[in-house]
Amino acid sequence: MLEQPPPGHRSLLAPEFFQDPHAVYQELRGQGTVHRRVVKTFAAEMDAWVVTGYEEARALLADPRLSKDARSLPQVIAANFVPDETAPATQPGAAPPAAPPNPRNMLFSDPPDHTRLRRLIGKAFTMRRVEKMRPWIENATDELLDTIVVGRAFDLVEEVALALPIYVIGNLLGVADDRFADIRRWNAVLTNVDGSADEKQAALAQMYAYMGGLIKSKRSQPGDDMVTALLEAQDDGSGLDEGELLSTIFLVMNAGYETTANMISSGVLALLRHPEVQERLRQAPELIPGAIEEFLRFDGPLNLATIRFTKDPVQVGDVQIPRNAIVFVSLLSANRDAGRFPGPERFDIDRPASGHVAFGHGIHHCLGAPLARLEGEVVFRKLLERFASWQLAVPDASLRWRYSMQFRGLDRLPLRLS
Repeated sequence: MLEQPPPGHRSLLAPEFFQDPHAVYQELRGQGTVHRRVVKTFAAEMDAWVVTGYEEARALLADPRLSKDARSLPQVIAANFVPDETAPATQPGAAPPAAPPNPRNMLFSDPPDHTRLRRLIGKAFTMRRVEKMRPWIENATDELLDTIVVGRAFDLVEEVALALPIYVIGNLLGVADDRFADIRRWNAVLTNVDGSADEKQAALAQMYAYMGGLIKSKRSQPGDDMVTALLEAQDDGSGLDEGELLSTIFLVMNAGYETTANMISSGVLALLRHPEVQERLRQAPELIPGAIEEFLRFDGPLNLATIRFTKDPVQVGDVQIPRNAIVFVSLLSANRDAGRFPGPERFDIDRPASGHVAFGHGIHHCLGAPLARLEGEVVFRKLLERFASWQLAVPDASLRWRYSMQFRGLDRLPLRLS
């Protein structure tokens, strides 16, 4: 095991971090582009390397020496586990948590497995399927906005930002409407840094049990949905095995709505804080796609890219990350790197809409990015068309961000629209 980081370097993801991670990352970037810190994930603290520079982030996100192989990952996590010295030997934190059941999917695999899995999923999740969803995304958005009472306070996070993406992903997969609340509940447990390993494993078990039933029902009654398309997808005569199918649906069901929900709420907050930009977009809606790219760069929906580990030593500047080390790439930090984005703290929709890493980079770049952008385009266009006045219903300083390792999203965003 590596020598543990000094005590002053513990707990990068302490509760106060989430309220202003940009200040923390700005300080870290001033000290270098890669940092050894303790990072908590799945109720365990791990000795890890955190990458904060843009060029380094892009390079490592595409570096084949960094692995995401689900079969090897539990052993690497155990080797880098940082025990809680204050915890009794029989309590959580004293020993590495048991690895949860998590069959291989394209997010946690390397080539050639990743290549095969992404190709199969790409057959089921095509741009044609995404574009076919536009009319009912627009209808669903209208229905949600119809419920907003002019001048009355409501929570945009709960009633729009979360509600629309879960509706979209649910319908994409063929999930019954009455199970949407279960998906949100399970996901909230899984993404909460403070949740225990037992709570997370229980949520995983419930989710996998539901998905197993969904697959069984689609086998007997196929539909025009992605689960059916995944069951039918073939590559050289073979398709997804049962474990890969379960894990792929799990991936789409969770990552497919959380990022979009956070993009919507953070984007609305940016426009509330920059009313001149809000009015400009209202008068020139053709600028909305470019504005969405700036929402993603300025305060993106993901804090850290998903976990990776080094298969060989990797040199990053003057730092060598050893073999079998945990690596987290900070997407939030990379997108505020002044070396790539002049005036990175400035919200600027005229900034060239290219280069940010909000959806990752390399072979693991988010397959659902076009759908997220489509949902964002529809929501912002309709919000701007229908409501000429946006006001926070609470003091700006009272807004809080979720305590989640990977995701960057507001707990609530109380508004009044008219």
